[in-house]
Amino acid sequence: MQVAKGISNEPGIDQAVALMGTENNKTLLIKMGVKEKEIDSVSSNDVVIFIEGSKSPVDLVLNNIDRWFTRKTTSLQARAHTLDEALTIQPKANLAVISVPGRYAAREAREALEKGLNVFLFSNNVSVEEELSLKQYADQQGLLIMGPDCGTAIIAGVGIGFANSIRRGKIGVVGVTGTGLQEITCLIHQAGLGISQAIGTGSRDLSDEIGGFSTFKALELLEGDPETELIVLISKPPGIRTLDNLVKKLNKCPKPVVTCILGTRQFRNKLKLKQSIVSTDTISEAAMNAAAIVEGKKTKLPGISITNFLGRIQKEKKLLATNQRYLRGIFAGGTFCYQAQQLMATRGLQIHSNVPLAGMIKLTDPTTSIANSMVDMGEDYFTESSPHPMIDSRLSKQRIIKEARDPEVAVILLDFILGFMSSENPAGELAPAIIEAKQIRKNDGGHLIFIASVCGTDLDTQNLKEQLNTLEEIGVIVMPSSAHAALLALEAVRDRQN
Repeated sequence: MQVAKGISNEPGIDQAVALMGTENNKTLLIKMGVKEKEIDSVSSNDVVIFIEGSKSPVDLVLNNIDRWFTRKTTSLQARAHTLDEALTIQPKANLAVISVPGRYAAREAREALEKGLNVFLFSNNVSVEEELSLKQYADQQGLLIMGPDCGTAIIAGVGIGFANSIRRGKIGVVGVTGTGLQEITCLIHQAGLGISQAIGTGSRDLSDEIGGFSTFKALELLEGDPETELIVLISKPPGIRTLDNLVKKLNKCPKPVVTCILGTRQFRNKLKLKQSIVSTDTISEAAMNAAAIVEGKKTKLPGISITNFLGRIQKEKKLLATNQRYLRGIFAGGTFCYQAQQLMATRGLQIHSNVPLAGMIKLTDPTTSIANSMVDMGEDYFTESSPHPMIDSRLSKQRIIKEARDPEVAVILLDFILGFMSSENPAGELAPAIIEAKQIRKNDGGHLIFIASVCGTDLDTQNLKEQLNTLEEIGVIVMPSSAHAALLALEAVRDRQN
């Protein structure tokens, strides 16, 4: 993904894709315009590079292609080519991090489990059947498997995947969602506290097909962890049967628990959670409740509340044309897309989405918004042939301009996510598109309101303060959390619609 992004940023290059030569990827390349005969001889062990652009820049890249795949390696990376070799070098290791094409991922994960290792499985495109088999085996062996499609974890102070730089502390987190886990750990850090462990489970873990194996094991591990005083659970909408089992598990937990289980607000009173468990609607509420319990006092988020921004919103709304009334959300974090929909639903706003919550409307075409729309740009439809938007914002830039050309759009809601594997400058990359979008609306006699949140900490290499300044300097209203941003966006459009 980083190779494709780097090539795409070269002058004269319109698009670049680097893929393993699997059958699925070959089909994608054909759809993108590659002739079938050109990839007949490609095998799943080959890397295919597809580049569109002017002839000279493309030739220059291809003639020097090796440099794009050259990187510095540690002595361990240079010496260990198999799991057995790695264990010879580090015999006390108890965790394997696996990131290979989906068709090989289950096999590699099982080998690691058979050698007594816990597993962080970053790979996606692992079948439900393979995931269930892996998790059943891990459960039998008393091991933890995080994933597949697990984007984030912080284990013993070490961030894995898209994790942020977080201080250590007394709060343990179980995240059935990568960006949700990132935001709550960042908010706890910003509140002056820290994380003992943050365990990702993979996005399907609480589905009824899987049954919550990793979530239940993670809860068990945190219950027995002497460094963890309180446990937070963050989840996308779970399966109904698995949710019942989760409630039973949480009710037995001997430590204080705070939950944010998206998609359950409308029937939360029927869940029968014990009174000591704090249930919240948003990630920011979960973070602040967790901090308050550990600190023994009420804790507030750093930053400014929505109330302080109402005056600015009223000023910007006066610049809107009379026909501007719709809200469009363009998200890198799928959890933020779900959370925004839930907040809109509680206030009666109908949302179209490529990943709709119950009661919302599914977009027939994920590339085209309708009325009020929330789009997860990290969903498989977009990432099959392009890097994740947290790494490469190219598709998000295009989407911003497309939404700006709709004369009825009033507000665009964005998220920016910092961390180890994220873009080095996410705000800087989207800034030109935001400026262009504002100018498009201004030329037509209107205005565009941009509202955003930035998920990160002062310890992240992207420099949180600089990211905030970049956005504020071009007129983006930056809120202290994704929930605050969604609520302010709702405030900006709610009196302009029937």
